[in-house]
Amino acid sequence: MAQPEWLAAGLRLALYLDLALVFGLPLFCLYALHRDERTGRFARRCRALALACAGAGIVLSLGALAEMARAMTGATDYAALQGHVFAMIVTGTDFGVAWTVRVAALLLFLLAGINTRRLGASFAVLATYGGAALATLAWSGHGAMHDGAMRALHLASDVTHLLAAGAWVGALAALLLLARPSPVAPGAALALLSRAVDGFARIGTRIVALLVFTGALNYWFIVGPAMPALAPMSYGGLLAVKLALFAVMLGLAAANRFALAPRLAAAVRAGEPGPALRAIRALRRSLLLEAGAAVLVLALVAVLGMLSPG
Repeated sequence: MAQPEWLAAGLRLALYLDLALVFGLPLFCLYALHRDERTGRFARRCRALALACAGAGIVLSLGALAEMARAMTGATDYAALQGHVFAMIVTGTDFGVAWTVRVAALLLFLLAGINTRRLGASFAVLATYGGAALATLAWSGHGAMHDGAMRALHLASDVTHLLAAGAWVGALAALLLLARPSPVAPGAALALLSRAVDGFARIGTRIVALLVFTGALNYWFIVGPAMPALAPMSYGGLLAVKLALFAVMLGLAAANRFALAPRLAAAVRAGEPGPALRAIRALRRSLLLEAGAAVLVLALVAVLGMLSPG
């Protein structure tokens, strides 16, 4: 791809990752934390990170709008773009409508997030706004390539795929916050980490099922029954790499659920700090590898959304 296309792909990757955190972090606090824990230190850190990502999401969305205007006009300099081009995109294209909804959802997210009167109760509201912002990315990929009922089905599948991916990415970020290096690991923090890992393991099975089902459905919508060419940097080749990385994520997630999480839980129950710290280090390494694979998958998704399967 040419340099401007790489810039567009970079913006897409940044938006995927950023909005996944905007949605996934509040969602994690909603299902993994007890009601009284949603006002604690860890929940406040997740909330602050999600708010920072929402602000960054608005800036990235402005950048994506400018890049879309440059691509549509063929301009070589952003300074040459005129206001009527932006107005035409925002009011006259599906991309513009989705962009408007995204920015509105992120602004509402920020307004709800800075309301400190009901810290614990607002995570459901934040997850709703974050999910709405993340879902709008479906209109900037292959999901909008069809018409009629096929278009609605493809977009619905794409939105579900995005939300499931956002739930996974947000959980990884939250678990890494919990498992961060610390010279002291209080019993309460260890217990919270162990319970959070176990809670995500239960919902993770549903997330994987949604990703596999909607991923297969999206493939059918985009490619159909044919096998794409597997040449390097082609749609088929990059898709194969994405699927391989997804398999790596599944393997790491299985290791977390069936080996590392039980080892941590056993150490917490026994009240043994040494084995517990060793279990945390092993879990943290696995989570870092899984998060790295997730970022690479999102990078491939950003590029694949700009390529034709033919």
